[in-house]
Amino acid sequence: MAAGAEANRERLGRNVVTLGGVSLLTDVATEMAYPLLPIFLTTVLGASATALGAIEGVAESTAALLKLASGWLSDRIPARKPLVVFGYGLASLVKPLIGLTHTLGQVMAIRVTDRVGKGIRTSPRDALIADSVAPAIRGRAFGFHRAADNLGAVIGPLIAFALLRFGHGIDLRRVFLLTAVPAGLSVALLIFGLREVPRREAAETGQRTDRPLAARGLGARFWWLFAVLLIFTLGNSSDAFLLLRATQLGVAPVLVPVLWAVLNLVKALFNVPGGALSDRFGRRPLLIAGWAIYAAVYLGFGLAGAAWQAWALFAAYGLYFGATEGVEKALVADFVPADQRGAAFGFYNLAIGIGALPASLIFGVLADRAGARVAFGFGAGMALAATVAICFVAPPGRPPATAEQPSPGG
Repeated sequence: MAAGAEANRERLGRNVVTLGGVSLLTDVATEMAYPLLPIFLTTVLGASATALGAIEGVAESTAALLKLASGWLSDRIPARKPLVVFGYGLASLVKPLIGLTHTLGQVMAIRVTDRVGKGIRTSPRDALIADSVAPAIRGRAFGFHRAADNLGAVIGPLIAFALLRFGHGIDLRRVFLLTAVPAGLSVALLIFGLREVPRREAAETGQRTDRPLAARGLGARFWWLFAVLLIFTLGNSSDAFLLLRATQLGVAPVLVPVLWAVLNLVKALFNVPGGALSDRFGRRPLLIAGWAIYAAVYLGFGLAGAAWQAWALFAAYGLYFGATEGVEKALVADFVPADQRGAAFGFYNLAIGIGALPASLIFGVLADRAGARVAFGFGAGMALAATVAICFVAPPGRPPATAEQPSPGG
């Protein structure tokens, strides 16, 4: 108990706080635009649900492949920070350009480039977070980062709502263009606030950081986790479909950013408690609870028939994220050696991305041809299958505290 109390008092450190601030500002920019994108595509550009699924699926799958490459590369080169800065910078540069588009092809090109930036930065960033804290507070560190990210996703939609509701003459295109402000601030904070973490672990243990991308070094436990995450992801289609469903249930387009903010507020409130609980009681109970909530929410969206139900379901959906976002990443770090964290997070993100394209395409096709109830039912079924499978992969009890220590500068 004393050890647990001591772990809870450990500071997260400069890098975790800085990366949290960067993610907050980046998500302010992203979420000013994202909840409005389905409306823009379907009403202004005339896209179908299948086209929406294709755009989101291609974008996320592209990001996933790059997350694998950038994670592996960050294990080989002396510093992870340059990849993180370049990835955030690229996304910040192209994100506002959606406001200038007139065709679906242009939107897809910008979304793919934006996700290229995310693909380059995500795995090195996650590895840097794991490098910067002690194992005993790993769940809390990732939970803090996700909470900051989701707080930005609360602020962003509220800014978009205020601009559309009270800004004279401001339309969807101008909201997209104004995302340049928080995006630029995030890159400045990253450049001046983030410190590189020396690779002390590899030097002390004699581990090689120049090894090729080898699957065997990550261990069997990690690959079983990869398989389970892939099962879950095949039913985890783009959240753009949830926003589209909300408008079908009667939520006014001007209120969609507020609805998105409610979701992300719940996420932000529960990310840190979820991560901290996994440090104390183990990762498995949180994942089981979170994925079960996901299945229930998707079933609810399929059966819903009123606008108020969309609001309730979005709030419940936030509980799923709070229970799983930081916990999944902490479990990845638990399963692999320190010198392969970048590659491990790359494969973790690849599992999510491999499923992103088929998941969104399957949902879009099912929604167009069989209706929302069947499409959401498919997502719920895949989540339940993954919930059963994780019981055999994630170990019971709290994660073991090792002698590993964070490197200086964290």
